[in-house]
Amino acid sequence: MMIVQVDCYSGFKADERPLRFQLGERWLTVEEVMDRWYDPDAIYFRIRAGDGDLYILRHSEKDDIWTLESFRKGEPPGPMI
Repeated sequence: MMIVQVDCYSGFKADERPLRFQLGERWLTVEEVMDRWYDPDAIYFRIRAGDGDLYILRHSEKDDIWTLESFRKGEPPGPMI
């Protein structure tokens, strides 16, 4: 688990969904929120970032802390038909 800085879209509620996040010195844009789920203490977002990789970000609403929970190298695109 790694604490990350996240810029969010705030619509109906604050920090509704992540727009971009920082890994080291690099900012990654959230290209797609693929899934989201809730537990009593946090909201999880499975996202595809601008680098094509998949990440799971966790937002603890109580503490207002974002963490990187998981990372997976994106799948290379399949052949075009």
